[in-house]
Amino acid sequence: MIPLLDVYKERWQVASDTAIKPGLASIEQALKVLGSPEKELKVVHFAGTNGKGSTLTFVEAMAREYSLSVGKFMSPCVVDVHDQIQINGVNITAQQLDAIFQQLHECGLSGKLTDFELLTVIAFVFFKQQHVDLVLIEAGMGGRDDSTNVVNPIVSVITSIALEHTNFLGNTLSSIAAHKAGIIKQGRPVVLGEVPQEVQFIFEKEAQIKNTSIEQYGREFIVTYTAQGETYTHVKNSFSFDQLSRQFLGPHQGKNMALAISAFLQVLQAFDLPVEALKINQAISKAKLSGRFEQVLPNVYFDGAHNPASIEMLVQTVHQQFPTQRIEFIVGLLADKDVDTILNMLEQVSETFYFVDIDNPRAMPAQQLLEKSNVIEKSIVSNVGTLLQMPTKNGKVLIVTGSLYLLSEIRQKLTLL
Repeated sequence: MIPLLDVYKERWQVASDTAIKPGLASIEQALKVLGSPEKELKVVHFAGTNGKGSTLTFVEAMAREYSLSVGKFMSPCVVDVHDQIQINGVNITAQQLDAIFQQLHECGLSGKLTDFELLTVIAFVFFKQQHVDLVLIEAGMGGRDDSTNVVNPIVSVITSIALEHTNFLGNTLSSIAAHKAGIIKQGRPVVLGEVPQEVQFIFEKEAQIKNTSIEQYGREFIVTYTAQGETYTHVKNSFSFDQLSRQFLGPHQGKNMALAISAFLQVLQAFDLPVEALKINQAISKAKLSGRFEQVLPNVYFDGAHNPASIEMLVQTVHQQFPTQRIEFIVGLLADKDVDTILNMLEQVSETFYFVDIDNPRAMPAQQLLEKSNVIEKSIVSNVGTLLQMPTKNGKVLIVTGSLYLLSEIRQKLTLL
């Protein structure tokens, strides 16, 4: 469910299916009716189990430091449908969304798409209308059969591989890697994060088929750590950026930063722009994203970790940032996630859990989460906003995690208090 999307669908009588239906046939046909706006955009395409949003945000910050206008399409939303489509950090307005829905209605696209396909189409139409310089697109699920995979990007970025959406992508790392590798395009460069050795060949084979090469973290480029900050080094091109300082917390974000820099170097080449270390450094220091170990109140953090791989990163960040403090978790999870593993991992760093219901048909009830939990200090909370507003004492740190949908719900409630 995408908040407020139904308002526009009902207003303009544009029906779309709430189900997930992988495949490109429907969206390709719809885009053709609309004049194929995606073909006129300069795009960076992002896929990966974790790290897509953070890596995209670093690229956005660098592009804006170069005074490029930047369109961004990400999911899920932070508050409602408007923030999934942005230009230079500004949400699409109600008036702009109305105008595009009217266009979709007049083109007879009602009932032809799923919700996510519909939103993807809207994003492409909007970015074309606004003549943005660069468009950053995050795959919704997988890659090969994801509705965003109709673009021919400047560069494809694949951040990581872990088990996710197994009912659609398959229950092995190999099947998931094959889906992610699907965003690799003919002759277009690829930036790849660290992936399990057992699936490395899948990306290499896809790149060979598509007559392109891969730049991979730990091979062509790397990040090292010093007392003065982080240093990005591109081994192949023998240059580096040093004294990098980022707001994103956690060692994994250093790797996401490196992926972003490598991808942005391809963008600079495509736009025939010079490499300027000062602009890169300034952009890295400014980049920030909601829901990635984000401090929302004193000693209260939001983190959208929702699978074992991202939970592991969260746990590492907690150990790094708060080695001695008492940690408490507010948790809500979707039922199709690896709930038992996630809870077990979080229980290694905390003995106190508050479970909440998420207003989503895929959500696991808080009572069921409570029953699965092995800690003694656990309860169900209905008014999360009030709990977050209570002062945290004695160095206690409260972390809300388990789902980006949960963070979106709670953020809306906080604004009403």
